[in-house]
Amino acid sequence: MKIPEFISLILDRFGFEPTTDQRNALACFGRFLASRDDMPMMVMRGSAGTGKTSLVAAMVQALVSLRQKVVLMAPTGRAAKVLSISSSLPASTIHRKIYRQKTMLGDFNLNDNLHTDTLFVIDEASMISSFSMGETGFGSGNLLDDLVQFVYSGRNCRMLLIGDTAQLPPVGEDESPALISEILYGYGATLFECDLSEVLRQSSESGILYNATAIRSLIQYEEATELPKLRFSGFSDIISLPGNELIDTLSNSYSKAGIDETIVITRSNKNATMYNNGIRAQVLDREELLERGDQVMIVKNHTLPTLNSKPSTLNTQQPSFIANGDKAIVVRVRNFRELYGFHFADATLRFPDYDNFELDTIVLTDTLQSDAPALTQEQSTALFNAIEEDYADIPRKADRMKAIREDAYFNAIQIKYAYAVTCHKAQGGQWSHVYIDQGYMTDDMLTPDYIHWLYTAITRGREKVFMVNWTEKQTHP
Repeated sequence: MKIPEFISLILDRFGFEPTTDQRNALACFGRFLASRDDMPMMVMRGSAGTGKTSLVAAMVQALVSLRQKVVLMAPTGRAAKVLSISSSLPASTIHRKIYRQKTMLGDFNLNDNLHTDTLFVIDEASMISSFSMGETGFGSGNLLDDLVQFVYSGRNCRMLLIGDTAQLPPVGEDESPALISEILYGYGATLFECDLSEVLRQSSESGILYNATAIRSLIQYEEATELPKLRFSGFSDIISLPGNELIDTLSNSYSKAGIDETIVITRSNKNATMYNNGIRAQVLDREELLERGDQVMIVKNHTLPTLNSKPSTLNTQQPSFIANGDKAIVVRVRNFRELYGFHFADATLRFPDYDNFELDTIVLTDTLQSDAPALTQEQSTALFNAIEEDYADIPRKADRMKAIREDAYFNAIQIKYAYAVTCHKAQGGQWSHVYIDQGYMTDDMLTPDYIHWLYTAITRGREKVFMVNWTEKQTHP
C-alpha cells in the first residue's frame, strides 16, 4: 500500500478531523516508515490534550490491519497497561522485553532481538534514562543506550519514541534524553521529528487539561517568575479541596472510583508516608502493620526465584523479576518476625498490572514506615553483615557471597504502602481520581523542577483532580 493510502487508513481509524499538528505528524510517520536508511528513528513529542494517544492508537491499529509487525513498550507496568488499553494490543515494560536473566543472582544481559521488519513503539519516553547509575544489574546500566542497541540489532527494525518534554525527567537528569534531538542523532540515527502542541477544542473544556496547558506554557516560554495559579471556576473536574474535607472525599473516591483508581501524589517520601498512615488508619480502618487487601509498591528491583511463585488462573507465565515501582495487592500475610535487626513477614502478593500474577514471598516491612525511598545504604550494609554471620563457615569468599545473595531474607521484597506516592512513582500511570498535595510553597521555592512536578501530577488524572490545601495565592479569582 502506498503512503497516502496508508495515511487515509489511519485517519479512518482516528475518527476525528485532524489538527494541523496531527497531519504533520502523520506525514512524518509516513516518511519514517518509507525510509530505507540503516537506522530510521522517529520521535513524537506531544503535551496533554493534543490527541497524541488517540493518534498513536490509530497508527498502530492501521499497521496491524495490514499485517505489519508492531511491538509496544513502556517504562513501567502501569504505563504499559495504559498503552495496551488505548491501542488494543499487548504491551510490555522495556526491561522485560530487552533484558534476559544471566544468573540466578539477579544480573540481566541485553536480550537478542529476534524480530525482523518490526516497528517498536515506546510510550512515556520522557522516563527513559541515559544516566548510568553504575552497577544496576541490567545491561550496561544505561537504559537508552541498551534500548537503541536492542531495537537496531534486529533486521530492518525501527523505533518510534513518544513522550512529553514537560513531564519530570528521569531521576538525576535535567531533561528527558530520549526526546532530545542531539542525543538521538548521536546514535547515528536518521531522525524524523514531530511536535504536537495544539490543544484540541474539547480538551480546553477540561479543567485538568486547561490548567496543565497553562502550566506547560511556563516551561515552554520560561516565564515562571511566581508560583503558578490554577483556575477552578467553570470546571467540574479540578477541585480545590480543604484539608478538613479530605477524609470524606477520599472515602467517596474509594467507593465510587475504587482504591486502585485513586491515588494521592506528594512531593516527598516523608509526606507520602504520613498520608499512607493516615489513610490506613482513618479511611480504611486498618490497625495491623500489613493486612489483606493492602495496596503496596515494590521499591527495589527484585529477581524472582524460579520455584517461589505461582501463576494465577489468569496468568500462565511468570515474569523473571519485579521492578521498582510495580504495585501489588496483599492477598495473604502471616508470620511476622524479627531477624537480623529487621522485620519480615510471609506474604502473597497479586500484581494487577501483570495479569494478576501472584507471588508467595518474604517481604521486609521496615520500609513501610521509612521516609527513605527504600532501605538506606547503611541499612542494606547492616542486613548484609548480619546475614553474612550465618555463612561464616563457608571458607571460599566467592561461595560465601553467592550464598548470601541467594538468601531469602537478603532478597526479601522491600515494600511501601501505595495509597500515596511521590510523583516519580506515579509517572507513566493514570487514575480516575488524583489527589495532589504540594505542601508548603513560597515564591522563592519556585524552580523548573517544581513546574515539571506540578504538570506531571495534574496530568495523572483522567476524571477528577483534587488540589489539597491549595492556597488562594495560587488560585485565579
